[in-house]
Amino acid sequence: MIPAIFGMSGLTLTDDERAFFRDSDPAGYILFGRNIANREQLRRLTDELRALDGRDNLPILIDQEGGRVARMKSPEWPDFPSGAAFDALYERAPASAIEAARLNAMALASMLAEVGITVDCLPLLDVRQPGASDVIGDRALGSEPMRVAALGRAILSGLQDGGVVGIVKHIPGHGRALLDTHEALPTVTASDRDLQTDLAPFAALRDAAMAMTCHVVFDAWDPDRPATLSPVVIDSIIRQRVGFHGLLMTDDLDMKALSGDVPSRAADAIAAGCDIALNCWAKMDDMVGIANALDPISMISRARLEGAMDRIAGVHDPRQFALLVDQRDALLAMA
Repeated sequence: MIPAIFGMSGLTLTDDERAFFRDSDPAGYILFGRNIANREQLRRLTDELRALDGRDNLPILIDQEGGRVARMKSPEWPDFPSGAAFDALYERAPASAIEAARLNAMALASMLAEVGITVDCLPLLDVRQPGASDVIGDRALGSEPMRVAALGRAILSGLQDGGVVGIVKHIPGHGRALLDTHEALPTVTASDRDLQTDLAPFAALRDAAMAMTCHVVFDAWDPDRPATLSPVVIDSIIRQRVGFHGLLMTDDLDMKALSGDVPSRAADAIAAGCDIALNCWAKMDDMVGIANALDPISMISRARLEGAMDRIAGVHDPRQFALLVDQRDALLAMA
């Protein structure tokens, strides 16, 4: 197995993808809108990936947050609220907001598990800051660290109860970035002391199974490298100060925040201390290059991956979906 997660180009695997995935044995896969048409097609695709790999608990990822980040869309699937909805309810009724976030995540997990998806890239623990890029914006769970942590914990719990693993992101925090990392590399100039606000939700949820890095430079910690590629940030900040010892994956390596060719980015991220390199866009040359650039997954990274997938506790029950949504909406109506 190589420490990489790859995307696919379309609704079905091409012959080249099928052969490459069989030979390279990636740690998992990630789905986007281009891979999704309806329930039947999506279940066939995830079943084929599992059959190709031979793992029942294969990590099959998706970014299904709610709001503007949703790969499975209406009318085939219902819309879900963004993080800001739970933040707004928390202002009036914190306990109700926490329960609404849990119910929402459990409904999301039920929807994903039905089509064979095992990992959701949620929750965001980025603490929203005034004046920052809107790339986080209403996706955030708030601007107060402990509120973000409380809602994030509820989301992780709901996902797990519904049969899906969550990923906390974007560690050590994307909330201050003034630029969209899809387009450029942001530099955060805040002091180490001020950055404790950003770290706080991640420290509170240090026992999460998986986390995703951010492609952001933090002057206070490593002015020369973004967090994804920084041994200083990964070891001293994420592993030691935050205390996160679960599976650490990169954000998408194809983002314009990073320089150099994609295979080199993957190798540099693994060398810096990431467990998994995430490459989303199904460009065969890049995927082949990554496979050639990476050694087999380390024993510790493999143990973290297996430990994360072993946390799936819930059993998908489609009969509960409508009830979960109704209960969530009744709570959100209080805001």
